[in-house]
Amino acid sequence: MSGSFRAELVKLVRRPASWLLLGVALVLALLFTYVFPYAGYAAGTAGPNTDRALPMLLPDQLVGNSLGGFPVFLGSIVLILGVLVVGGEYGWGTWKTVLAQGPSRLAVYAGKLLALLVAALVVVLAVFGAGAAASVLIAATESQPVAWPSASDLAAGIGAGWLIASMWATLGALLAIALRAPALPVGLGLVWMLAVQNLLTAIAAPLLDWVAQLQKGLPGPNAGSLAAALGAASDTPGVAATVGGGQAALVVAAYLVAFAVVGGALLRRRDIL
Repeated sequence: MSGSFRAELVKLVRRPASWLLLGVALVLALLFTYVFPYAGYAAGTAGPNTDRALPMLLPDQLVGNSLGGFPVFLGSIVLILGVLVVGGEYGWGTWKTVLAQGPSRLAVYAGKLLALLVAALVVVLAVFGAGAAASVLIAATESQPVAWPSASDLAAGIGAGWLIASMWATLGALLAIALRAPALPVGLGLVWMLAVQNLLTAIAAPLLDWVAQLQKGLPGPNAGSLAAALGAASDTPGVAATVGGGQAALVVAAYLVAFAVVGGALLRRRDIL
């Protein structure tokens, strides 16, 4: 498995799509978390929240600001990466070539999952780092004091972001194995994350109590609840305190394990092509 893990890391580093997705994630995180809100504050067009806009952009809000995108937008980027890492083997027809080198299916799969966990951590750290730089720049521009979150809060935020991102990446891997292709899993995953779960939250849940209860067990609302528990703004898409932070963390972790196990079972039992 270690050989497969190292090989997958090399492939991730050398694959231009990996760097492109990381760049897109950073641009989205900075634009919607810092650039647009600060531009609205500076222009005095932030509506009734103008006076409260600046404090939300300072370094002490780093954890919540960095986590806000992972339940939906940044999570969708990581899901795409998960699809590409596993589904690319189907698209290029290279599964037989990889397995002919000697490793078992599960060993290759485990190597891919470990590489995805590393990639998810890199994305989380990059988002936190970019957010820290942006918040310090805003604080300096506005002559505001620089106060950072405590080390424990920062560690909890990075851990939560890694957990959420890993769950979405593993879901992408599962979809790629289930559909044995790269394109369709990306489309279905994005439709679920960007459309279906938001429609359930905004339209169906207020009308039907059973939908509201169902949401408490779905991955997206639990990811949003975990982010909300650590300070993410409630007006961020996908962020809402549907359940408590502890329960949300357990549910997200359970989905991560379930996605990984089901993906491994499908890969082991089904034909490669």
